Amino acid sequence: MDGYKVMKASHARAVLLGASFFFGALPSVGVLAEQPAPPQHINSYDDALRGVFEARESDWRNGAVVYQVLVDRFVPPANLDAKRALYPAPKVLHRWSEEAKRGQYVASANVWSHELDFWGGDLPGVTSKLGYLQDLGVDVLYLNPIHLAYTNHKYDALDYLKISPEFGTREDMAGLITATHAKGMKVVLDGVFNHMGRNSDKFKDAQSNASSPYRDWFFFGEQYPGGARGWFQATNLPELKLENPAVRDYLYAKPDSVVQTWLREGIDGWRLDVAPDIGPKYLAELTAAAHSAKPGSLVVGEIPNYPKEWFPAVDAVMNFTLRDVILNTVNGLIAPPTAATMVDRTVRESGIESMLKSWLLLDNHDNDRLTHVLPKVQQQRQAQVLQFTLPGAPNLYYGSELGMTGGEDPANRSPMRWDLVRSSNPALLWTKQLIQLRKDHRALRVGNFRLVTANKLLAFERYTDRVQDTVVVLLNPDKTAVTERVLIANSKLMNGSQLKDLLNPKASPLRVMASMVTVTLPAGAYKVVAPDVAPNGGYSVFKRVQ
Repeated sequence: MDGYKVMKASHARAVLLGASFFFGALPSVGVLAEQPAPPQHINSYDDALRGVFEARESDWRNGAVVYQVLVDRFVPPANLDAKRALYPAPKVLHRWSEEAKRGQYVASANVWSHELDFWGGDLPGVTSKLGYLQDLGVDVLYLNPIHLAYTNHKYDALDYLKISPEFGTREDMAGLITATHAKGMKVVLDGVFNHMGRNSDKFKDAQSNASSPYRDWFFFGEQYPGGARGWFQATNLPELKLENPAVRDYLYAKPDSVVQTWLREGIDGWRLDVAPDIGPKYLAELTAAAHSAKPGSLVVGEIPNYPKEWFPAVDAVMNFTLRDVILNTVNGLIAPPTAATMVDRTVRESGIESMLKSWLLLDNHDNDRLTHVLPKVQQQRQAQVLQFTLPGAPNLYYGSELGMTGGEDPANRSPMRWDLVRSSNPALLWTKQLIQLRKDHRALRVGNFRLVTANKLLAFERYTDRVQDTVVVLLNPDKTAVTERVLIANSKLMNGSQLKDLLNPKASPLRVMASMVTVTLPAGAYKVVAPDVAPNGGYSVFKRVQ
């Protein structure tokens, strides 16, 4: 009886605050009167999440749409002939209509001829197409290396603080940063800090002079091909000795270092090439230095390993683990229930905050384009639905939104097909629809993740503390139709409510009964659904839940 009186008294205090449920132990009434009233109809689970999703939304790194550009291949030069002097032999300047093809090894240059094939793209060209990216819905422009280097890909840096003349000048880069920010987008540069190019002044001096101040910046020895340790034995890419404090000072530790200088000059983050080779210790130091130079900046590592233990050494990874799960689920090598378990484990063990910042890619400059990996359009669309609905920041490779094709490097690095940018291009329309889906639905950008219990489908939910944000994804990658009843473990999905199809508004809604829905999906089909919370005839079953 005494306990019942206490509960009634506590409930009365909660009512005075405008709440509808008992919250548990509360401080004194005097203290409570000074606190803002919680939203009406909030429960204790919501209370624990108050402010979480708002904080995520205020961080540009969470759930951003990233667009990757190879500067040389993105926009044709305004005057091709005027640029020819920048490409002395054995470099070759191609016409924009020519596709990238594999070449021969050039012994004199220590590289393959296709590494010396250029198409003339530059930074002013990228700046001229920012309107296209803005219209597409891009949040982050990611540029492959732009620093001074010998090859077209620029992963063989000669000087990190100089721009390759084929791409333009420091003034051109400053203009691109300013213009990108003016359109509400961020800029991320590619940092190649595991190795430099063999033609760099530092390496040449160290190689030729045993007393060079740079001698201890590299690994020399007869056991290495060419006399120095190169990345994966590539003699053109001598590895930097990160164990040397002077090297770390140059790359990231000091205020005038490469990492900090570019951040202070306006870029918003770094994507780190071959990040596992740098190691967690130095990655953590680099990330701390980046955050010191520019609070809120992004450090994302090209880490194909299982991501769990690479946080917080980096803010995010390029999520190759989920990429592999997506592609191999769609092509039938991973069963949907197994894929669900893999995704759930990766998200739980790596942490949702890190996953939301991590770039979720399907293709890039090192991997075959999606159209090559999954030739069937229906399979491509299944993969893209997962790319845009799983936790992460979707990473688009230039031209993939247009359906560009291309297999193994360098075929996947052909020039941008601007001729495919037209309103009738189904690939472009589909990509825009998926990007808009994320813009319209908060849970897809910053929401939590949990599985929907299913037997044959890959099914999951993205959710926040508000039922109207909920999005449920159901996908059938199998070759036969599937009908099954699945459990959506969301306590706010009211009995008898309906889930509307977000990608096909004309489709019949799914009805929720006892937290379950029955869904039929043809082979290769998918549904992305959300609760219809709009009142019907002035009445809503969601009237007293948040």
